[in-house]
Amino acid sequence: MLKKELIRDAQRGMQPFPCEGFLHGEGNEKARVLFVGEAPGRTELVTGKPFSGRSEQSFEAYLQLIGLSREEIYVTSTVRSRPYKTDRKSKNKPIQERGNRTPTKREIAAHAVLLDETIASIQPEVIVTLGRIALERLAGSPFKVSEQHGKPFCTKLLSYGLEGTYIRDNRAIIFPTYHPSSIFYRPAIKETILADMKRLKQLLTIL
Repeated sequence: MLKKELIRDAQRGMQPFPCEGFLHGEGNEKARVLFVGEAPGRTELVTGKPFSGRSEQSFEAYLQLIGLSREEIYVTSTVRSRPYKTDRKSKNKPIQERGNRTPTKREIAAHAVLLDETIASIQPEVIVTLGRIALERLAGSPFKVSEQHGKPFCTKLLSYGLEGTYIRDNRAIIFPTYHPSSIFYRPAIKETILADMKRLKQLLTIL
């Protein structure tokens, strides 16, 4: 789907940052629904499969609730490399043993063109953003998952322009919800996600 030179450019752009590896997207390249997460974890880099780590069971539950399989959707992430921790405790550990961290704005920008090209190629009916990073990347910082989850909206997406700045381009329906790993830190949110998935299923029946 993505041109090799685009991937090479993105990988070169990530070289100055504490990130490792590269994870391709996976699924149906003509999917109605595109899921966009944050960044791969260590297990995902090893398996080469998005959401194959700790959050796999949660993500599979999402799909069961809306009645879709991995073969019917496409799943990717805002950043394709794994950002790892560089704090004092982590620096003494091998990179592969360091914890994951939230990607920075510069890391998100380095891979922005890949997400833009993925969306342009697939042209999904709905983009499901999983967590804050994906939602803000595509819709902008005013949107908050805590306020917008389960509420689809149509907007012009933030794309990466030739001058290295974000521009508004191409309208799409975004369906925000929480990241699958959020239930590990906030177990009570599971019921909220369940309600979100029911709304997503309803949305797909009318599109």
